[in-house]
Amino acid sequence: MSASDAPSPAVTVQSFGKLPDGREARLYTLKHPSGFAVEITDFAGAIVRLHAPDRAGRLADVALGFDTVAPYAKDSPFFGALIGRVGNRIAGGRFTLDGRTYTLATNNSPGGIPCHLHGGKLGFDKVLWSAEPTTREGQPALRLRYTSADGEEGYPGTLSVEVTYSLTADTGLRIDYSATTDRATPVSLTNHAYFNLAGAGHGDILGHELTLRARRYTPVTPGLIPTGELASVEGTPFDFTTPHAIGARIGQKHEQLRFGGGYDHNWVLDSADGSLALAATVHEPTSGRVLEVLTTEPGVQCYTGNFLDGKMPGKSGATYPYRSGFCLETQHFPDSVNQPNFPSTILRPGQAYRSTTVYRFSSN
Repeated sequence: MSASDAPSPAVTVQSFGKLPDGREARLYTLKHPSGFAVEITDFAGAIVRLHAPDRAGRLADVALGFDTVAPYAKDSPFFGALIGRVGNRIAGGRFTLDGRTYTLATNNSPGGIPCHLHGGKLGFDKVLWSAEPTTREGQPALRLRYTSADGEEGYPGTLSVEVTYSLTADTGLRIDYSATTDRATPVSLTNHAYFNLAGAGHGDILGHELTLRARRYTPVTPGLIPTGELASVEGTPFDFTTPHAIGARIGQKHEQLRFGGGYDHNWVLDSADGSLALAATVHEPTSGRVLEVLTTEPGVQCYTGNFLDGKMPGKSGATYPYRSGFCLETQHFPDSVNQPNFPSTILRPGQAYRSTTVYRFSSN
């Protein structure tokens, strides 16, 4: 029996509200017998809720998001969303591929310097994906599909994308990405989930203890574009090779922290051979919740919610103030399309893009 033919255990669906053009978004719930559950909407492919147990077995929603689809379509800071065609930043919104220069939207201006961010003004986070409940290895799963037309947001080629969310037997959320194209194009897909392991809306994340399996990172210019250097983290506030509280050094007078307003940087993972390997571990001491991030990608962007301001109403009336969520966006390095020394993001006809990331939850 194929995955598409198999019965789908514990995948339920309900309305998530209407988009401005009248189309209905839906909310799919994938549930594990332990109570671990993830809610995903077909708009943006966004992770809306993720219920994980603490050391006493009490469940809490640890993902920042909204109660209905409307804010996702309007003002969301990419809460839980699928990101593409290219995650992170492209310098000046321009790149040259096979002798031709392409111009993209400049929808972000850190330091007053325009760049292209997360796929543009209407990236994959503003798409209503085709959704199909299914299973993977006997666990509930949701398959999402989208075809990005040639020229969409300035990118060349028709890109066919498939993303499958599935639960794992060890209380994890697995994300499998795949894509094909009919013309050469840059591709680097990711998910922009914001987590707070104390519970979404329950304080800041500065006491969360972070470990990154990365001895190098990519320093940035004031416009948050990598300089091209792969710099050692040793002796800097970017050294998370052993556990440190996220807030322990975030206020240091370091040029890179000033540029990012905190952590908003790409780490070069030690496991760079494309195998699924542990990249990051986060521990929240009060609840005991632990998040492990495994990925096949060469990098991970750690972002500490530096632009959250508490003005945006979240789920159940909660607000998300400054640094109340963190992101670990698995990825190829930012601006790789303009940086020949970085791993390539170019997908060509006849090739298949594949990437896997797992968010695995436990407690201690």
